[in-house]
Amino acid sequence: MTKILFICHGNICRSPMAEFVMKKLVSDSGMADKFYIESAATSREEIGNPVYQPVRKLLASHGIDTSGKTARQMTEADYDRFDYIVAMDRNNLRNMERIIGKDDENKVSLLLHHAGIDRDVADPWYTRDFEATWDDVNAGCKALLKKILL
Repeated sequence: MTKILFICHGNICRSPMAEFVMKKLVSDSGMADKFYIESAATSREEIGNPVYQPVRKLLASHGIDTSGKTARQMTEADYDRFDYIVAMDRNNLRNMERIIGKDDENKVSLLLHHAGIDRDVADPWYTRDFEATWDDVNAGCKALLKKILL
């Protein structure tokens, strides 16, 4: 089973979007039983809160339900539990290193790097451009899945 953890700052916008997009991609491909997918935050700010309402609304418009998802903080143990730990931006990478230490097994990456794009997934909490984040997350998740299946 391939285990993927998506990471952003608060775990209410970008990383749950990636979690649920990837779950839909593997489900639509008939491979849901071969993957375990979660998301988490590097901060404690939103722990216990649901997915941000505009993100829930956008995902629902694509037939994706986020019911039951609440924000959690990444732990040091996550490094051993997951095969891929995928950050939305470079600040997440820095914060993750404080939590998990060095990436000796080369599990950590930036989502858009899988799609050959050298930039961060912009945080729609600040940009208010949820569609742009949706586009980035889709591109990154599709490219990551393709890489895993090769």
